Amino acid sequence: MGKDFQTWHGIKIELDSSTRLPTFREREIWWCSIGLNIGYEVFGKGEKFWRPVLVLDKHNRHTFFGLPLGSATKNNNPYYFAMDFKGKSGSVLLSQGRTFSSRRLSNQMGKVTPKQFGAIKTAFKNTI
Repeated sequence: MGKDFQTWHGIKIELDSSTRLPTFREREIWWCSIGLNIGYEVFGKGEKFWRPVLVLDKHNRHTFFGLPLGSATKNNNPYYFAMDFKGKSGSVLLSQGRTFSSRRLSNQMGKVTPKQFGAIKTAFKNTI
């Protein structure tokens, strides 16, 4: 099955022309249209290519550095930070962090505790 880059390109055009700027903060997890990416880069799913993303660092109301989340847990892998969120096990994908436009954000899912957030930040710093 091939990747549908044509559809993703259309979604990018919609997102780029949007004037909607949601209010977001560090520690929050949002559904984010991260797109259809190349090779082993993490990508979104569904009609808008969504994936949960943790806001690690808010640059301004337009951009933030985010870490995508996944449902897999990989023990003894320094690039996966295992965590539970809303009763489900998963991981923060530390190696897939990048800067995102706030136009990509859809709905807030919740936020991690300050203690969890501190542990994630420490784990991320240890990977770079």
